[in-house]
Amino acid sequence: MTGYIARIRRHPIKSLGGEDLARTPLHAAQRLPGDRVWAMLTEGGERHAGPGDRPGRWLPKSCFLRGAASAPLQAVSGGWGEGAPEGALTLNHPARPALRFDPETQGDLLLDWVRPLWPDDKPAPTRLVQGPTGWTDVNQPWISILSLASLRDLEQRLGQRLGIERWRANLWVDGWDAYAERDLIGHILTIGGVELRVTETIGRCPATSANTDSGQIDIDMPEALQAQFGHKDFGIYAEVVTGGQIALQDRIAA
Repeated sequence: MTGYIARIRRHPIKSLGGEDLARTPLHAAQRLPGDRVWAMLTEGGERHAGPGDRPGRWLPKSCFLRGAASAPLQAVSGGWGEGAPEGALTLNHPARPALRFDPETQGDLLLDWVRPLWPDDKPAPTRLVQGPTGWTDVNQPWISILSLASLRDLEQRLGQRLGIERWRANLWVDGWDAYAERDLIGHILTIGGVELRVTETIGRCPATSANTDSGQIDIDMPEALQAQFGHKDFGIYAEVVTGGQIALQDRIAA
């Protein structure tokens, strides 16, 4: 089964923004570089994080601002651009002015910018923290891979455009049959000399229910997936076994 890489995406701050890349290195047993490097802690997460801006261990998503708790966050876009994952970030939102800030030194600017997008009845955002490896939803150094054929089929089934941004995937593949990725658990994917081992399917949370253009709920996505397939999975996780450089249009074979 052969396809090609149609999109490469990284999300510098957990639940806040995302950007396309033309190419990226992948390293064995590591997440995609620059993905979920930062996250916004809440008052509820502070007791798990400890002092300092770099907690020494992975923390669960309940400690942070996340789209499942605030649909408007899903409409945030932006990142570093095509450059290296360091220095100033630029974020945009349809209801907020553009923000450019350095996450290393100007986390308070982000805190002020994001407050209007966060519900008053939720634990308040407190500070921006950097993770030891990356603040993905799973405590494993995996990357997420989704299929454009599966997305097209799901959009047809549900009768609406869903887009790619709500899924926050790292790699989008085209050329596979719809949902063929579900049969790849345990298989090795190759992209030139790069090897990825598929680990498990991705269960979906309510964050995917939000339209990323408007930041408004336009579907109950977990319920829609359950109704269509008898489960809430969409996409797969994979671990980098052999690293190397990947780029758009590279062939990916299973």
